[in-house]
Amino acid sequence: MGVREGGGPAQRSRPDLITLTGVTATGHHGVLDFERRDGQPFVVDAVMHADFGAAASSDSIDATASYAEVAERIVAVVGGDPVDLIETLAVRLAETILAEFPLEAVEITVHKPKAPIAVQFADVSVTVFRERRRGD
Repeated sequence: MGVREGGGPAQRSRPDLITLTGVTATGHHGVLDFERRDGQPFVVDAVMHADFGAAASSDSIDATASYAEVAERIVAVVGGDPVDLIETLAVRLAETILAEFPLEAVEITVHKPKAPIAVQFADVSVTVFRERRRGD
């Protein structure tokens, strides 16, 4: 963190970010019977908002969110209890990560590249943003 004129710490204009992209796991989410039965790949991107000041000054993984641990949680949630909508899955992922890691906010994008769409498409995804509530 920088120092402002006058000797005080500089204000951050935006949070520091950890970006984790392309975490892939098989899930059984969807509204159609075969989606629940057979499963399919889901790809998750996570942008984690935090203040890296403590982590940078201590150089300790304990002062930040371990992206390896976040990736493991993403795989566990995607492979867990099925839901109908990827919107529900995205919110579940965001709330889980925010509850378990020292973050200010998280943005989660869930891609469903094999969605049952009758026309040719490259990807379908949803994105949610959740912030830690004051006092959490």
